[in-house]
Amino acid sequence: MRFVLWKAGGKPLDHDVPIHVVTEPSQLPVEFLNPSAAKELIIGFDCEGVNLCRHGALCIMQLAFPDAIYLVDAIEGGESLIKACKPALESSYITKVIHDCKRDSEALYFQFGIKLHNVVDTQIAYSLIEEQEGRTRLPGDYISFVGLLADPRYCGISYLEKEEVRVLLRQDPMFWTYRPLSEMMIRAAADDVRFLLCIYYKMMEKLNERSLWYLAVRGALYSRCFCINENNYADWPDIPPIPDNLTIEDNAPEEEILYVLDVPPGKMGRVIGRRGASILSIKQSCNTEIFFGGAKGPPDKAFIIGPVKQVRKAEAMLKGKMVDIY
Repeated sequence: MRFVLWKAGGKPLDHDVPIHVVTEPSQLPVEFLNPSAAKELIIGFDCEGVNLCRHGALCIMQLAFPDAIYLVDAIEGGESLIKACKPALESSYITKVIHDCKRDSEALYFQFGIKLHNVVDTQIAYSLIEEQEGRTRLPGDYISFVGLLADPRYCGISYLEKEEVRVLLRQDPMFWTYRPLSEMMIRAAADDVRFLLCIYYKMMEKLNERSLWYLAVRGALYSRCFCINENNYADWPDIPPIPDNLTIEDNAPEEEILYVLDVPPGKMGRVIGRRGASILSIKQSCNTEIFFGGAKGPPDKAFIIGPVKQVRKAEAMLKGKMVDIY
């Protein structure tokens, strides 16, 4: 089966570039393997796997360049192939454009020791543009990749086959482990990154300087969000500081942080509330994002991202939900 992306109005969209399945580092562009200030790159990026997270195996890593798409096969190429990509994935000279980086970054960190850096997360960028243009977003309402593709401001295309892949994954979670890669697998993996660069450039035209700083900071915080270990992120790069020209504004932005709150056993239900009512009320009261590891883990932790004062407010409210009432 061949996947086709469609323009609004029912016409197929022609955006074909060569697709290369990579099993050895030598098949990747030299400028990717050896990042340099002399040759900065912007690439589309995504990962596929089995219930992708710290424990769920990463099977394919997709890299979209302007002239080609590379499907880095972690199963056939093994750990050495993915680790050959480590300098690029950690480099400040290569911008990685991705939609919702949290679980991909977690898998790279715990399975391969890679700290995903210099990320532009289109899910974050979308929310910033909405805010910039005066549209309000409900807490916890994040644009899906399919929804982003459908937005005429960015692509205006219908990705109908994405749901077919989701059905296959529900039927067989091991879908991405099978080799050789079928035509469907190759097309599905490629289509997840094919339009990221196009979306990126359209978003960059819309984002003002303040929003660009938020995008960089939140990309860094989201990348490390689920990568918690004993060193409390000490091995990760520094968070981008507030630019000098923004600090002189009357409404200068506040430093943003990630705070990890331990939730005692048996208290997570109280924190989240029935049908998420408790956590929704906290999100509405605080200008923060709050994530939970859920079934994939890490369990019994809440991850709070936002301005320092708002994070502390959310922390206090969450702790209040944990208090036993007699």
